[in-house]
Amino acid sequence: MQSPITPRAPLARWGFWILLAWVSATALQLQQAQLFSPGVYAGMGIVGLLLLAMAILWKQAPRGRGFAMIITAALLAFSATGLRAHLFLSQALDPNLQGRDMTVTGIVASMVQRNETGMRFQFDVESAHDGDVEVKLPAKIYLSWYAQSLGSRDGTEDGDSAGRPLDLKAGARWQMVVRLKVPHGGSNPHGFDYELWLWEQGLQATGYVRAGPKDPAPQQLAQSGLQAWAHPIERARQQVRDAILARVSDRKLAGVIAALTVGDQNAIDRADWDVFRATGVAHLMSISGLHITMFAWGAALLVGWLWRRSGRLCLAFPAPNAAVLGGVALALMYSLFSGWGLPAQRTVLMLGTVGLLRMSGRRWPWPQTWMLACAVVVLADPWALLQAGFWLSFVAVGVLFATDAGVSTSDPSDVDGPPTSWAARVFKTLVATFREQWVITVALTPLTLLLFGQVSLVGLLANVLAIPWVTLVVTPLAILGTIIAPFWDMAALAIQALSVYLGWLNKLPFASISIAQAPVWAGVAGLAGGLLMVMRLPWFMRVQGIPLLLPVLLWQAPRPELGHFELLAADIGQGNAVIVRTANHALVYDAGPRFSRESDAGHRVLVPLLRALDLRVNTIVLSHRDSDHTGGAQAILEMQPQAQLLSSLEDEHVLQTVRKSTRCVAGQRWTWDGVEFEVLHPQSIDYDIPNKSNAMSCVLRIDNGTQVALLTGDIEQLQEASLVASGARLKADVLLVPHHGSKTSSSAEFLNAVQPRFALVQAGFRNRFSHPAPSVMARYTERAVQVVDSPTCGAATWNSSTPDAVKCHRWDARRYWNHDLKAQDLRVSARAQ
Repeated sequence: MQSPITPRAPLARWGFWILLAWVSATALQLQQAQLFSPGVYAGMGIVGLLLLAMAILWKQAPRGRGFAMIITAALLAFSATGLRAHLFLSQALDPNLQGRDMTVTGIVASMVQRNETGMRFQFDVESAHDGDVEVKLPAKIYLSWYAQSLGSRDGTEDGDSAGRPLDLKAGARWQMVVRLKVPHGGSNPHGFDYELWLWEQGLQATGYVRAGPKDPAPQQLAQSGLQAWAHPIERARQQVRDAILARVSDRKLAGVIAALTVGDQNAIDRADWDVFRATGVAHLMSISGLHITMFAWGAALLVGWLWRRSGRLCLAFPAPNAAVLGGVALALMYSLFSGWGLPAQRTVLMLGTVGLLRMSGRRWPWPQTWMLACAVVVLADPWALLQAGFWLSFVAVGVLFATDAGVSTSDPSDVDGPPTSWAARVFKTLVATFREQWVITVALTPLTLLLFGQVSLVGLLANVLAIPWVTLVVTPLAILGTIIAPFWDMAALAIQALSVYLGWLNKLPFASISIAQAPVWAGVAGLAGGLLMVMRLPWFMRVQGIPLLLPVLLWQAPRPELGHFELLAADIGQGNAVIVRTANHALVYDAGPRFSRESDAGHRVLVPLLRALDLRVNTIVLSHRDSDHTGGAQAILEMQPQAQLLSSLEDEHVLQTVRKSTRCVAGQRWTWDGVEFEVLHPQSIDYDIPNKSNAMSCVLRIDNGTQVALLTGDIEQLQEASLVASGARLKADVLLVPHHGSKTSSSAEFLNAVQPRFALVQAGFRNRFSHPAPSVMARYTERAVQVVDSPTCGAATWNSSTPDAVKCHRWDARRYWNHDLKAQDLRVSARAQ
């Protein structure tokens, strides 16, 4: 029998720090707002290789050799990540090709995602033509094919196509006319980085299929040779997903089965996701590291059992090693079939690394093994360090290592004696499982609060049942259903039973809590405190972790001083959504657009933002009924049950059934914390006569005695003239540009009356309305007004205590993968010259 091998002195002494240097340097590179030139990264790599050579030859000074290896790892990691980023950006979409109708030929590269608006899919480009001229596009693009002319769900050009999409299949070859743009997403504090997601997926352009009556019809092309076998796994995934949806009549249950079988998380209903998050089991409802690990464990047991049935096989290759290789190989196959998502990739790499280490007979200290798995994942995907799932999974593994929560059940030191009965063994297993879950829950709570600003208080109760139920019952049944379809019916019943339990937990008071998201230092301190509390230490040492938890638990987001107010114009695409804060109150003016049945600005942007700022909203103002102003309102109303609703909505509007609103009428006033709020429009008589919805926009004036902001909705020139003629107090320091900068608004007389210093434009990137109009912007420029638009600025923040500046989140939080609209315009202008 091969004896364990401990690492030799240099590696044992310096290995952990070398691996930590690699991970840390990679993380440092990911903080760059702009990339260095390729030559700088190459030079760093060369220096690193020279130091590596010196370290290999430098045998007389072990300490110097170790430090040289640490510096080498850091230089090579920083250099390699920067060069990979440059290589990827070299294949980016030429900005000059944006907005043009181009004919592309290629293959559908992913399982097609469907919703009521149409379809989304990845597309491998073979060739592209702009008219008769061949053009170069990125190798992979992300396309939408809309079911009908939508009149623009979000006001962007993505809503401009018409025609019902055909039955699109992964692996099929198509020729179609598309209109593309560079990757661009909303940029909000504590928000989802869509541009980073596209980067990690290898997608460098987004767009939509032109399928209107005047456009050439998309054509499916014949495939021959290897083309006929393109993307076989994606084809199989789509076939299985469609079979599940056809077999299981309950759409919600079918969605969970599809998520667990083929990794289609979009199939899960949004309401179900809300329950899963509130009860702390969301990690189980997708192909997570836990699923892959449990699958690998079960596969390894099966392979090892089968291998031991043959003496010849055991003599040729040890059964334990065969079990390890078989488990990892089958886990790889499962991960590929489930979509090869980032959590699956990380888990397979970790399992492979630990498995090979075990097969080599080496017994490393757990910190070194843990850091090795981390470094391998980061080497394969440096940008994994920016994913919340990465930190949750690896910190959880580290916590289990550090606390020895996975102690062997046969360890005689753990109990007074070996279990004497089957019942005793089961009881001990249950106790060990509960302790592991308790350890993970306590230790990861600070990290969860840091990453999400929300934690489930019933998560321990939910996971104690849900983890074994989903892992050992639901998921195996879902996978077996791919062979024998009736197993899907059994999986649906199992999910239904779990849903009853989770629904009961979700209805408990304080099922989950939300607090302001603390800075990183507070989260790190809290994580250390949580770890200290669950380690196998005397109680007097464990309680010392409690003070470390306080910064993350008691953190309060900074608020405006008494007598001052702050505006935060969120980056929500084409629409309005402004959060107004005073010292002790908050108001939301408009709620942004609705994108689809499952997605709107409320759920996607505003609810997470309000939760991260720990805001209790007092009043929600919906300026008028248009969907780009009310699309996210229901999500906010459900999150903020105490908030008063003030609007010009008609009595029959669907939101009136959610919460009865008070009409906004000129002359309404209230004061919060030394700040006065006044409604300037509409007049009460306006409700008695037919009016366009824009004409009924609630205009809100905010004044602290020295600084004034004016929020105008979609009023047009007729309403602007009426306000000027009425003698209303219009002069303001900050103006929310009427109607997103439409030609129908921002008249010269109105701007002369307001005289703003800053004008905030909330509009979609390359929106189909061409907002803001150049002629309107010219009027602002003539008056030396500083215009701040959301595509360039992202979320814009202005504070009355610092009235001379507007903070732009896209600029302040910029990373090199984020779209820089100002730099793009300069490049396009230079090429045009």
